[in-house]
Amino acid sequence: MKTKKAVTLSFIVLISVLVLAACSGSSDSSSASGDGKTVKFMHLWPEGSSAQHYKIVNEIIADFEEENEDIKVDVEVLSNEQYKDKIKVLSTSDELPDVGMTWAAGYLEPYVDGKMFAPLDDTIESGLSDSFVAGTTEAFAIDGQTYGLPLELNISTIFYNKAIFNEYGLEEPQTMEELENVIQTLKDNGVEPIALGNKDAWTGSMWYMYLADRIGGADVLTKAIDRSGSFEDPALVAAAEELQGMVNADSFVNGFNGLADEEAKSMFMSEQAAMYLIATWDLPNFTTNEDIPQEFRDSVGYFQFPTVDGNGDTNSYVGGPGVGLFVSENSDVKEEAKAFSSYFVEQWGERAVTDVGIIPATKVDAASLDLPQMYVDVLEDLNTATNITLYADVQMSAGTAQVHLDMIQALLGNDITPEEFAKEHEEALAAE
Repeated sequence: MKTKKAVTLSFIVLISVLVLAACSGSSDSSSASGDGKTVKFMHLWPEGSSAQHYKIVNEIIADFEEENEDIKVDVEVLSNEQYKDKIKVLSTSDELPDVGMTWAAGYLEPYVDGKMFAPLDDTIESGLSDSFVAGTTEAFAIDGQTYGLPLELNISTIFYNKAIFNEYGLEEPQTMEELENVIQTLKDNGVEPIALGNKDAWTGSMWYMYLADRIGGADVLTKAIDRSGSFEDPALVAAAEELQGMVNADSFVNGFNGLADEEAKSMFMSEQAAMYLIATWDLPNFTTNEDIPQEFRDSVGYFQFPTVDGNGDTNSYVGGPGVGLFVSENSDVKEEAKAFSSYFVEQWGERAVTDVGIIPATKVDAASLDLPQMYVDVLEDLNTATNITLYADVQMSAGTAQVHLDMIQALLGNDITPEEFAKEHEEALAAE
């Protein structure tokens, strides 16, 4: 049976924010020729919709060619959906680019099954072994081998309004009991505690995943999904009970189960709610986005998900990678392609932060960069992360993922019991 390394990183609608940002109808291509070898590279950041990404990619390519005069990089650029469609077509005729972009987990599997992507463990071991944040490469691993070099990363944290907290003498909670006290104080003063738009279900899933992590440990959920464990594990049932308890304590904004995430985000950003659990793709909204009032941006802080009954490692996160680089197994210039992909990863990290404003999957020395303090803090958190658990619906097959999201909706709507929640998951996973 095929196994994925116990990871820890997801690719929900979400973390793919940057990928989704690349959805435009434009495409672009360029080529270079010479006496040496040519590496064909295909990516999904067109100039029109992803100007900074596009610029940095071209700079990295130019630097690589300057340092490797016998290698040229032939570039083709497509928008997100165009890219996905073309990769599928090229894979059927064994004409994949030498280097391209892939997503983790389920997206990766058919290409690995078809022996289209080359294992990249040798590339990692030869120069990148200490480069990646813990857990990121595992998201691109199947059967003990790694098939993608991750470029992007997000973790989910609880953002909060410091002005509201200060008004009521509240501090960042370190434990679930302290969080419950914060929630109660806010409710007593007529303030909505937590913005949640669970119409999109993956938002509620993040709360469930964190509770599972804190109660049962970093691998309890992943084991249930990969079938080395059970979804009826007491810790997973207890996580569902804890989350349903938060619902019954009116921890979330009124009508949360019918709100979209964008509506919940709007409530937090208009200061109608004090807290909001979301991934770090929203960092620009709290730091550099000039369309957001500076006063609000200055009022936002964040804290790690608290411990539960004394259990849990607050350096363990729920999150996920965006795209990573693959190398074609049947490339005629496989070694050159691996060299380019390694060089790209090395150069991408710092530039992604300073020029694009995203969190890379590689470790970055935040202290050496001129960045907003929140970026510095998040980068330091990533560098010390003990684990990043891949979003549950991304770990699962499409059918089971839908069961999971439906059950999250039902659980938070008090339509099922925690035991029924666990049983439905177990039956769906067992039927695969």
